[in-house]
Amino acid sequence: MRRALLAAVAACAASCGRYADFTLPPPPAGPAIASFRWTAEALPVLGRGAAGEWDSVDVLNPSVVRFQGQYWNLYSGFDGAVWHTGVAVSADGRAWRKQGRILSPGGGWEGAYIAANGAALASGDRLHYWYQTGPRERPVLGLATSTDGRNWRKHPEAALAPGPRGSWDERGVADPYVLETQGALYLFYLGQDRARRQRVGVARSRDGVRWEKLRANPVLELGDYGQFDENGLGEPAVFAAGGEYWMIYTGRARDETRRIGMARSADGVRWRKVPPAIAGEQPWNHAVVCDATVLPDAGGRWRVWFGGGDAPRPDERVNGQIGYATLTPEP
Repeated sequence: MRRALLAAVAACAASCGRYADFTLPPPPAGPAIASFRWTAEALPVLGRGAAGEWDSVDVLNPSVVRFQGQYWNLYSGFDGAVWHTGVAVSADGRAWRKQGRILSPGGGWEGAYIAANGAALASGDRLHYWYQTGPRERPVLGLATSTDGRNWRKHPEAALAPGPRGSWDERGVADPYVLETQGALYLFYLGQDRARRQRVGVARSRDGVRWEKLRANPVLELGDYGQFDENGLGEPAVFAAGGEYWMIYTGRARDETRRIGMARSADGVRWRKVPPAIAGEQPWNHAVVCDATVLPDAGGRWRVWFGGGDAPRPDERVNGQIGYATLTPEP
């Protein structure tokens, strides 16, 4: 398995830029859902580290999976200069125990600014983690794997690179979220063009290393003037419920406040936004609500972990912490 993955990486440089026409497989049938009710806990469930620690400035971008009988949260921490990835574990998804930093940028093609803002996927006895890295002005997506959640092996080249000149994602790819269905992986991600517009697209893969980008990208456009997502959107989280695909995404307003929006789709490619946007209601997240990750819960609900902050900035130094909410379907 390891040999096959490493061999696939060798072909990545020639294959990352491939394009294809596709849709996601039909989602499982279920009772129709008109909307979801968002219920958030008042206090964050994972906070920043002490002064001088690797996650002392911001704690954001949770990616929560079930692995080895407990919840694992691969989250992003900012120390004021560099973004790293750390891990916390929990028996119930609410009380978290930090286990320390697991990934930092390694120089070379990764640069020195970020190895974080990623998406975790548990598959058998292995964790896969796609993460944002590369130069700050033109980020790429890397891939790391682990069998124990604490010791990680990075693949030696980018898994997904920006598109060619003039494309919607020529200036960078970021904010990965990976959905596995019917033997294929679908990666929803942010792309940035030369006008600095940030929108959402999708790519498809069989092995997590070689990706085909949808020819018709992007799949989610900016909001109209005055909308909460007029200045940029990204950080998608996609799940299937009620016979449709649903997306939670972050929208940036002109004043750099951030809210969470929702969209729905029958095929994972053609999306329709569903108002209203979700804003932070507590002092710690009144300016920023972002970075959602979702897992199903008993009774048809969905568990959501998300980032929040009280400073309206476009990327960092928002005093970020991680909160918890549930999504309850409403017919």
